[in-house]
Amino acid sequence: MKNHIKHFLILGSVIMLASCGKKDKNSPGTEFMPDMYYSEAYKPYELNPLFDDSLQARPPVEGTVSQGAFPNSPISIDVLKYPYPETPEGYEAAGKELKNPLPSDSSNLADGKEIYGKFCVNCHGDVGDGNGSIVANGKFPSPNTYWSKVGLTQGKMFHTLTYGKGLMGSHASQLTKTERWKVVHYVQSLIDAKTKGTTAAASDTSKTASAKTTKKI
Repeated sequence: MKNHIKHFLILGSVIMLASCGKKDKNSPGTEFMPDMYYSEAYKPYELNPLFDDSLQARPPVEGTVSQGAFPNSPISIDVLKYPYPETPEGYEAAGKELKNPLPSDSSNLADGKEIYGKFCVNCHGDVGDGNGSIVANGKFPSPNTYWSKVGLTQGKMFHTLTYGKGLMGSHASQLTKTERWKVVHYVQSLIDAKTKGTTAAASDTSKTASAKTTKKI
């Protein structure tokens, strides 16, 4: 019995010494069977003998395309950062390079009409002639008609909705990128109805102007 007590005392002393022997306060001391607690992975820029060139950081596989290489693709709508700055140069660049990634179908035009009636009609009017309700009340000067703006591309429309231009403020905090592109499609339909004689997606948006809106973040 005495021998067992002696063995336990010795074992306890060894355990205590082992657990208190390291000066690092963050060290757990001696660990029993750490298994896979510690990764044996190579660091990004150290040599790796598993590859013929010994480089651990591998280059992209052949054919890999950066997401940013497709600014007009669906992924650019709400994933990629808007690449054009709030400058005259950025406005012109967006006008030349930026295209609407959404299809101009009946669903997107209908959504664009609804959003236009909530956020745009009060200034720009039902058909985009700049004769909205607050203009008629003498509160603000009439904005230019959409069709009188030479070289007004969809990229410039989106840029203006994002940053604002002149007396028009930014709508980036109220409308998502997808919603802005839908508005652009609808505005384009108003322009086409005036300049090409096509039928606009809708002509009466005044009924939706006072509809309750929800702020988008």
